[in-house]
Amino acid sequence: MSTAAVHPAAHAPNKPKGISHWLRTTDHKEIGIMYLVTSFLFFLVGGLFALGVRGQLLTPEMKLLSPDLYNQFLTMHASAMIFLFIMPSLGGFGNYAVPLMIGAKDMAFPRINNLAFWLVPFGALIMMSSFLFGTSAASGWTSYPPLANASYSPGRGVDLWILTVHVLGASSIMGALNFVVTILNMRAPGMSLFKMPLFVWTWLVTAMMQITATPVLAGVITMLLTDRNFGTNFFAAAKGGDNVLFQHLFWFYSHPAVYIMILPAFGIISEIIPTFSKKPLFGYHAMAWSTIAIGFLGYIVWGHHMFSTGISATLRTYFMIATMFIAVPTGVKIFSWVMTMWGGVLEFKVPMLFAVAFVGFFLIGGLSGIYCASLPFDLFIHDTYFVVAHIHYVLFAGSVMGILGGIYYWYPKMTGRMMDEGLGQIHFWLTLIAMNVTFFPMHFLGLMGMPRRIFTYNVMYSQWNMVCTIGAFVLGLSQLIFVYNVIQSRKHGAVAGNNPWGGKTLEWTTTSPPPGHNFDTIPVID
Repeated sequence: MSTAAVHPAAHAPNKPKGISHWLRTTDHKEIGIMYLVTSFLFFLVGGLFALGVRGQLLTPEMKLLSPDLYNQFLTMHASAMIFLFIMPSLGGFGNYAVPLMIGAKDMAFPRINNLAFWLVPFGALIMMSSFLFGTSAASGWTSYPPLANASYSPGRGVDLWILTVHVLGASSIMGALNFVVTILNMRAPGMSLFKMPLFVWTWLVTAMMQITATPVLAGVITMLLTDRNFGTNFFAAAKGGDNVLFQHLFWFYSHPAVYIMILPAFGIISEIIPTFSKKPLFGYHAMAWSTIAIGFLGYIVWGHHMFSTGISATLRTYFMIATMFIAVPTGVKIFSWVMTMWGGVLEFKVPMLFAVAFVGFFLIGGLSGIYCASLPFDLFIHDTYFVVAHIHYVLFAGSVMGILGGIYYWYPKMTGRMMDEGLGQIHFWLTLIAMNVTFFPMHFLGLMGMPRRIFTYNVMYSQWNMVCTIGAFVLGLSQLIFVYNVIQSRKHGAVAGNNPWGGKTLEWTTTSPPPGHNFDTIPVID
């Protein structure tokens, strides 16, 4: 690869930028940073909802929340974490890094990029405004009928939730189209598809999934909206509708959405591990094809969420087998990461710690997913805390740990400053320990038969619920160390230099932070 020339303006002192600039900016790097800052604000908001839920579950007699308020907190916790934190924050990394990694000067459609971002805080305000109307959505983040029907959930809470998902879905589709056009048409000369960094591959597949799956979600929640407000009966069973139809359509989107939330994190880990192992990524082509395979298989396994709905034995058998197949490309990735580290000169800086923890503990979520794919076992643990444990080991031990590792990895490139290593180590170990204390006992609760989405419980579940709640509060408090580290390092962190980690991808060949136009001359890939 040729090295891009350093732009002299990059060394000039950063001048404060006004609100007008941030409202109108079309610089993909600034938009990426705005995505990250906004999503982390809602990470804290979603975390507060989670602490409310866990506080209520501290003991069976707890009166912290009423049953209805508990359901609202539960719904808003999951909705904020999925739609306002994980998806936008991964989009922030994509916005910031993808054009730099492929040698482009910006995204293909900069103004659409700006609009896609501003729809996120707008949608968040709609979702949170539901509390001003007396009640927010309380039907769970899945909004299954009949719980989401007007007779069970009166008021405007569910309607505002539906409007929020529409707004965020429009943002997602616009951003995804931008990624696809940028990646396919704006790569540097000589950069073929199979020379792209793995992070770019994961975003190409993710964007394709967003474009094809999100309209299905838009359709099904529109049908729910008309059931609630305009007299249609798509899902009103008493009037000839079909509740199971909602689940089919919802999970046709939402199972690919799990991979939308994890594939870019795979990409982040695939950049961190080779950098801190001082080796090229093992099995690059297999990793790229496994990413494509995960994207394809994600569309044909949705029915394993519905084993208990009465679908036919033939369909249940098919979905069980298809779901187990998806473990193969995921196993290829884990094998590749381990073999990349094998024999490498490992450097356990904070990004690498998060990456190694991701590999180890995401594996727990993957293995419990195989159990959930087994029809006899799933019928036993369906709607228990075993499923809660599984999804948190996928989305927290997976997505969130990948996001945190990505922040530590690209923070020097974004700001020109290093984050404090000591504080980062404390943050990592507290997060790792508290995460496992919080979520691992939920496997035991599920096997003991504790249902999810209940605000009180039998005394036999008391011990493990107390452990989970203590772990959750430690986990929440440990993130304040991260917030402090991000803020204080912005001004007082050590000067990073252009390539503090010794990275081999194109973003490390320009200054830290990069100039507005990224490269003085477009790099040429040899």
